[in-house]
Amino acid sequence: MAEDFAAEQADIERHLAKLEELARGTFWSELGCEVVYAHAEKAAIRLHAEQRHLNLIGIVHGGVLMSMLDNAMGLVVMIACREKTVTAGLNTHFLESARSGILVCEAEIMHRIGRTITLQATVKDEQEKFIAWGSGTYRIVSR
Repeated sequence: MAEDFAAEQADIERHLAKLEELARGTFWSELGCEVVYAHAEKAAIRLHAEQRHLNLIGIVHGGVLMSMLDNAMGLVVMIACREKTVTAGLNTHFLESARSGILVCEAEIMHRIGRTITLQATVKDEQEKFIAWGSGTYRIVSR
């Protein structure tokens, strides 16, 4: 059993390394997110929110928060499916504002049926305050 777990973890690490290589030069790298942990059911990403992530009133732009939600949920889907997937729907609730600092987004699978996967995710600040909550539906587009 421990050997199976170790083999699965090694496989996930190889897959994450491949995804990281593919992400170079994409929106993921431009945004500045990094993986905290990831597996086929759950993942977390972190972003150090800086001036470039803020809107004109000095808070983290809603698009940044939505991107974090989508990226974290998408990461879970990419590990769980190992197939091409797209975001079919993304719902976001902005709960509080954040000005700068570390933001962490955790995502997990809620439901899976056929080629459709539904997840939920939260963004929290350094004080564990909820900043945003979202749900997403992802569709497998190739087999």
